[in-house]
Amino acid sequence: MLLTVLLVGCDDFGDLNVDSNNPSEVRTDLLLTGAERSMSDIIGAVPGNLYVQYMTDTQYDDGVRYSNTEANFNSWYYGPLQDLNTIIEQNTNEETKGDALAGGSNANQIAAARILKVYFFHMMTDRWGAIPYSEALQGRENLAPAYDSQEDIYADLVNELKEAVAGMDGGTGVNGDIIFGGDMDAWALFANSLRARIALRMADANEALAEAEFVDAVNDGLITEDVMYPYLADAANENPWYRRFRTRTDYALADVLGDYMLDLEDHRVLVYANPAPDASNNDGVATFDEIVPMDYDAPNPGDVTNSTISFPGSAVGAGGPNVGMQNAPLPIITISELLFAQAEAVERGWITGVAQDLYLDAIEASWTQWGVFDAANFAAYVAQPEVAYVSADWDQKIGTQKWVALYPNGYEAWAEWRRLDYPELEPHDRALTPDGQIPLRFMYPSTESLVNEASYNAAVSDQGPDVASTHVWWDVD
Repeated sequence: MLLTVLLVGCDDFGDLNVDSNNPSEVRTDLLLTGAERSMSDIIGAVPGNLYVQYMTDTQYDDGVRYSNTEANFNSWYYGPLQDLNTIIEQNTNEETKGDALAGGSNANQIAAARILKVYFFHMMTDRWGAIPYSEALQGRENLAPAYDSQEDIYADLVNELKEAVAGMDGGTGVNGDIIFGGDMDAWALFANSLRARIALRMADANEALAEAEFVDAVNDGLITEDVMYPYLADAANENPWYRRFRTRTDYALADVLGDYMLDLEDHRVLVYANPAPDASNNDGVATFDEIVPMDYDAPNPGDVTNSTISFPGSAVGAGGPNVGMQNAPLPIITISELLFAQAEAVERGWITGVAQDLYLDAIEASWTQWGVFDAANFAAYVAQPEVAYVSADWDQKIGTQKWVALYPNGYEAWAEWRRLDYPELEPHDRALTPDGQIPLRFMYPSTESLVNEASYNAAVSDQGPDVASTHVWWDVD
């Protein structure tokens, strides 16, 4: 009897070697979710916020003094970019594309993956300049990929976005999509908006291509609502600023941004920062006199007591230990940014319209985004000479107000500051960069000069020295 039971029970042994947590078949929906979660590492990053002087260090001032401008880009290649490449391969390969349909139509999955690859590659090339691109993601087939020039990368990025949208087939939307919920129309608008952002970035380096792509993107349709990252009230996917401030208070509102906004009674500062404890009346309603920015150049930041300064606001998830919003969303790309872009495009003669109206609409969209819009307060704000639009000074006006509106998307603000040169930021008094200036790019990881020497040397020879003061291609001034 025992032998019979054992023999019959053998039919169930097959499942013992199946690990439900590590499936043998590729789940493209999970790969898409994982890649989208990596977007948080861009919009929630610290360095850009320090470079454009949104924030400053409260304890150790290495970051705000630009002590380490070398950064490793390898995790982007073997992380989200590889995941997105796998989605494309699974939906292209005749042997796997049938099984991949669980993640949405093959064409739509490929389109979404291509759009996200552009998003990540755009961030990377804006940080480092020339990077491995056309020969990247080949694994063991090419362990020493060549670097593509930023000019070539930019030209291909806009083509990728156009082809991705054109490839959408009207079939089932993508699964595992935490940003757009599988809405392919929203994906198309996002792609067009990224194309407008990329086109404007190269306006001074290749104006003919920039104009053509910007106009085409606008005509194809831009986003109609802010694209925000949807964090959860859960430690597994919480706002990164909330996480940083759970037990530490390493960053405060810098006086460069804070004083500028306070002087103009910009109501956004009331959500950009929390009241300083010593200045607060603790009634739960922030007022201008309760916001106390910290000196960006503080000689001994560790001597500044927490009770005397304002930390980044609860609206962006931060605020101090046990204060803030764990699920506060962060902006990926906003209506405000694109309205500023269109105002600039009018000034450049690319599109028709009234630049001043678009500029004012952009500021209003930012106030609305942060929940502080009030008609009377807004009218008073934009009527001030510092804010009021002057066409002859469009680059200064747009550059400065765009800087305010892009908070806390530090990398995007840093890129636009480098391009427009406004506002006129002064480097930290004790900057640790060799030239004493704000970094203009990140240096390549030191391993590249060892494991990919020929490609690294070729990139440096073409682009310029591998230092933070070397301009990327589109940064012509």
